[in-house]
Amino acid sequence: MILVDSSVWIDYFNDAPSREAALLDAWIGQRILLTGDLIYAEVLQGFRSERDFERAKWALDRLDFEPMVGREVAVAAARTYRRLRGRGVTVRKTIDVLIGAFCLLRGHELLHNDRDFAPLVEHCGLRVV
Repeated sequence: MILVDSSVWIDYFNDAPSREAALLDAWIGQRILLTGDLIYAEVLQGFRSERDFERAKWALDRLDFEPMVGREVAVAAARTYRRLRGRGVTVRKTIDVLIGAFCLLRGHELLHNDRDFAPLVEHCGLRVV
């Protein structure tokens, strides 16, 4: 299953040209795409108008949904962060480590447009589209 990161949704909803947003556009309705609580919060908090918020929520509600954060993911994210720090690598945003740990634990691929996932790919084996 493919988890679509908020970085791709933001490009998609803003009509920002990116390879990832184009893939998302092509895959909606054609592939099983996944979202979760962290992605919901990151995407939906950025809309100024209620109309745009509801339109985005409607689109996200069409996807498979999994709660992303619980004790298991929190511990895995902390271990991942510590592992990376031990290698001299700092991931700037905790939420990206949580998303990466979730994907690693559940065996999901990640569609993203965010350079902060690069250390998780390189050092932890995060699978990306």
